[in-house]
Amino acid sequence: MNLLLDTHALLWWLFDDRRLTAAAREAIAAPRNRVVVSAVSGWEIATKHRIGRLPDAGAAATDLPALLKRARFEELPVALRHGMAAGALRGPHRDPFDRMLIAQAQLESLRVVSNDPVFRAYGLAVLW
Repeated sequence: MNLLLDTHALLWWLFDDRRLTAAAREAIAAPRNRVVVSAVSGWEIATKHRIGRLPDAGAAATDLPALLKRARFEELPVALRHGMAAGALRGPHRDPFDRMLIAQAQLESLRVVSNDPVFRAYGLAVLW
């Protein structure tokens, strides 16, 4: 299974937060699954840490590449086609981070690990 972690799922995994469901933990930990983290999650973490909305995410805001490598997660860069697809998404959802994750999940055929209902609203496969 190819998984794309939503930013909160990534942080909850990295910091062993119990809000991450058992099903999500099992899927992320399974060696047979490919776990992908979008560059947009790095942008979101750094931005929200800087403005005080993620005060406890300092380690992730400053050393995310090392944390991803340790966790055996792959980085997913933002490509031009991702940006174009995110910009063209229909619907009222305005969060630019979510819109990019939606576009990447659609284009890369990834199942999203998230408790956010917006991903299902865009017809994506979601694991939670």
